[in-house]
Amino acid sequence: MKPKTVLSMEQALSLPSATLRFAQLGWRVIRLEAVAPGRDYPGDPNRYIGSRVADEDRHSYFIAPNVGKEAIALNLKEPDGRAALHRIIAELDVDIFCCNTIPGRYQSLGIDYETLSAIKPDLIWAGISAMGPDYPDTPGYDPAVQAMAGFMEITGEKDGPPTLSGIPLVDLKAGDEVFAGVCLALAEKAESGEGKRIDVSMLRAAASWLITTLPLIDFDCDPSEITRSGNEHRKFIPTNAYKSQDGFVFMAQGSNAQWQRFIAIPKFAGLATEQRKSNNGRLEDRVKLHAEIAAIMAQHTTDDMLADLAAAQIPHAPINAITDVINMEALAGALTRTTAPDGRTIRMQPAAVQIEGQTGEMAFPPKYGAHTEAVLAEAGYGDNELAAFRTGGIIPDQ
Repeated sequence: MKPKTVLSMEQALSLPSATLRFAQLGWRVIRLEAVAPGRDYPGDPNRYIGSRVADEDRHSYFIAPNVGKEAIALNLKEPDGRAALHRIIAELDVDIFCCNTIPGRYQSLGIDYETLSAIKPDLIWAGISAMGPDYPDTPGYDPAVQAMAGFMEITGEKDGPPTLSGIPLVDLKAGDEVFAGVCLALAEKAESGEGKRIDVSMLRAAASWLITTLPLIDFDCDPSEITRSGNEHRKFIPTNAYKSQDGFVFMAQGSNAQWQRFIAIPKFAGLATEQRKSNNGRLEDRVKLHAEIAAIMAQHTTDDMLADLAAAQIPHAPINAITDVINMEALAGALTRTTAPDGRTIRMQPAAVQIEGQTGEMAFPPKYGAHTEAVLAEAGYGDNELAAFRTGGIIPDQ
């Protein structure tokens, strides 16, 4: 596929994670941030989160989602700023426009689908919001939507409090839905020549993942099936995290054949009973069974347990710290990288899938508004017009 041009009015994580996937494909991604005269910390708030990496507006939390992109800044509250945005879309032949501001602001900022598709009829338009355009004034952040969508209720120890996921699942899910929706729209456009509007609701995207819990309600499920269960799987027994002499081992069994191989390991042979031959029987006896497995695992080292489970072809894993993950042999060639202004190599998460021609070396994220004047010049603005924009607060005075 020919590389596309993406213009994205983005901040935080949900949309930057989506457009990162386009940047990894080698597409041109221009991130648009706001100009707000007098603000001490302009642009995306995430620029200022975490430790300082390069300068005052490129801190650690901002780096990984924004590599490989250009950065412009416009004051869309002013007519000249909106006109500049519209001219960029037309003159740069922008293929895809994205945004993740609340829908109630679309029209006032001149970024609504109707306005932009009138400028470029085959434009693909994608927006992320908390609950979609039917709730135009509802803001949304990942933790709040995790709570709203029930994720927190089903995460954590059964006798503990509702718990957030360790990664921003909803942000990343919403971003992936934009990526998938745009790819589908491009395939449809190749046949029809028409653009498309894509609205991603963070709540709906999150709820779509409740495939193993939400449908159980109409099966008159036991309440324990749709609430917290710690590291234990609610249905496949035994699946749990067990403490060893020197760490933890996670074991996941999904069939009776795996159970038979498990109890063939001499140290676990004593766990075999007639009831436990079937998963349903093990489910009925799960409290006692988990306790017995835990007592055995605690007597042995992690390496010993991993060796036994590997030999029996039982799905298992050590519980790695993130510092272990970045050094895994299986990921060594997949990690993406960028180079900081001081010459440091920054290792980052791998691309989700391996695609031929996809780059692993990404340009370091730009400073706030770094490409504003270059992009506007590409759209046909001259030096005098740019000077007027600077003095009028339409673009940053840099």
